[in-house]
Amino acid sequence: MNTDANKLLKKHQQLNQTEMAKVTSHVQRNQDDWVLNTLMIDGCDVPFRYKRKKRYKNLTGQRVNLTYYPSSEIIADIDFEFMKVVRIKIT
Repeated sequence: MNTDANKLLKKHQQLNQTEMAKVTSHVQRNQDDWVLNTLMIDGCDVPFRYKRKKRYKNLTGQRVNLTYYPSSEIIADIDFEFMKVVRIKIT
């Protein structure tokens, strides 16, 4: 694990790190002035989300390192869990 990720993990207790995760699905959609990216990771049922100002290349099939924390949102009285990505890096 690199030092930037170590610093983040020490500073924020709820952060998690996943290395060499294989992306099975990558969807990008516009949301106001942002592009909302949703990743599905092999072996994980929960989506990983992050925002960018511009569209990004498709990550399907790529291996990535993710730093994220768990989150949830309520839509129509149903609680949906997702992982909010704070750092992503292609390996």
